[in-house]
Amino acid sequence: MAANRKLVSAFFAFVFCAAVSDISAQDKPLFSEYKGVTIGMPMVDARAKLGKAAEQTDAEDYWEFAKDESVRVLYGPDKMVRAISINYDANQAGAPTALIVFGKEVNAKPDGSMHKMVEYNKAGFWISYVRTAGENAMVIVTLQKMEKR
Repeated sequence: MAANRKLVSAFFAFVFCAAVSDISAQDKPLFSEYKGVTIGMPMVDARAKLGKAAEQTDAEDYWEFAKDESVRVLYGPDKMVRAISINYDANQAGAPTALIVFGKEVNAKPDGSMHKMVEYNKAGFWISYVRTAGENAMVIVTLQKMEKR
């Protein structure tokens, strides 16, 4: 289980770097929260909305809601939510599509994978959508606070 999460985290870091090339600026995100947790929310409020975490530290918490859905919430030094990364089994009915996240489809690569990142400057965060390839495909939706430029 821990090895799987490390693999997902490493994969996410790789995909994020690849997704940066697909940045466009939008005003209002369609997908802006997970189970009531939003970017900039106090840690105590995020924990109240999501319940007891499987793993909990001052920097991040991890919840596994089902074998096919989990979320990691990261906190800044101010104890406010700075990132939300949700992992879904791509084959389950609850996994969001790019259409749900962005309001438009994303073209899949020949292997079936896809990725897109959009910055929402007015909202102060970006959203990344990743769908991996293969029969055990995953969907990873990440919202992260943008650093002030």
